[in-house]
Amino acid sequence: MSEIGHSSAKVEREPGASQNLWPKVVIATVARLLLNTSRRFVYPFASLFSRRLGVPLTAVTSLIAINQMTAVMGIGAGPLIDRVGYRRVMLAGMGLLCLGMGWVGLAGSYRGLMAALVLAGFAKTIYDPAVQAYLGRQVDFANRGAAIGSLEFAWSGSTLVGIPLAALAMDSWGWQAPFMIIAGLSMVAGVGLGAVFEKDVPHQGRGSMGDFVRGLLAVEQKRVVLGTMLWAFLLSLANDNLFVVYGAWLESSFGMGVVALGLSTGLIGLAEMLAESFTVFIGDRFGLKRSVILGCVVTIVAYFVLPVYGTGAKGALVGLFILFLAFEFTMVAGICLATELLPAARATMMASFYAAAGLGRVAGAASGGLVWQEGGIWAVGIVSGTGTALATLILVYSLAGWNQGKAVD
Repeated sequence: MSEIGHSSAKVEREPGASQNLWPKVVIATVARLLLNTSRRFVYPFASLFSRRLGVPLTAVTSLIAINQMTAVMGIGAGPLIDRVGYRRVMLAGMGLLCLGMGWVGLAGSYRGLMAALVLAGFAKTIYDPAVQAYLGRQVDFANRGAAIGSLEFAWSGSTLVGIPLAALAMDSWGWQAPFMIIAGLSMVAGVGLGAVFEKDVPHQGRGSMGDFVRGLLAVEQKRVVLGTMLWAFLLSLANDNLFVVYGAWLESSFGMGVVALGLSTGLIGLAEMLAESFTVFIGDRFGLKRSVILGCVVTIVAYFVLPVYGTGAKGALVGLFILFLAFEFTMVAGICLATELLPAARATMMASFYAAAGLGRVAGAASGGLVWQEGGIWAVGIVSGTGTALATLILVYSLAGWNQGKAVD
């Protein structure tokens, strides 16, 4: 990670952007922590929200699917990010998050929750490609795993810190409390981003409809890019197929309450943080391509084994720990790899990647409840394991013969 910010003749740098990169990584990670928490803490408490709002569980899981659907809008936002600027887009993301979380915190209604999740989802949709493209431009590919892996600590932090704290806040002050807290903190994060990131450099000629169309055509025409997007779709579908119902599984099978669910989700966050640490410290050395494929194989096994060892509370928690450890390592390594697949249009590539993953999460959130109702944890494990296996086969075929020296441009 010591190489972050060093220049490279092959990479176009923003003037002055390579200086003092660490403070930017830290504040960008904190902002992402808020975005990820706002998106993820609804999952384990879906049953609680349905009871408080007086709606069926499927009504809340449908909102989760709508929240994930906002990622599709990132395809159109990708080329525009290069023109508008990374800093402006990140600030806009924090503004939308503050508005959405404050809305449901004050309204306390089903429609308010819907509006909040849509705004928070769109905030993450535009923020993530901006910050990923920024690091992709400023950090050499040889150190990309360390850079992106550090930023991805915000994902594990949302389950290790964000969701347990949200559970404690709800237990103490009511179910609307986490929304108000996130709204306030997002304002602080926005101020921090504005302070440490340099002003955007205008990019004349970018962001037009022609750039958007050419970006989409470039994605469609490249086997490795399209294959990676399909991999992201299936991998995310498989994970959300489980993630959307694991809280209900732990609650119904082992009698876990709201605080216990929050703490168990923190255990998942610990697994994700460990996975991100692996990416930071060994991903670049082992090779991002090999890391992704190895992670896929372990994740497949974990899905199929979970129902077998998940007959008791301890076995269930251990199984979830191993599963999310493998999945997170796989996904983070895949994100790092994706930043180099289309160097001439990084924002378009990353927005398309996140859109594909978002669509997968939409499908997974929609299918998870139905699969759970029909066959329980056994059906969920089989569907998720099979989906991940198919994703792995597609990725292996797509990446055949690819290396960083042959990056699509």
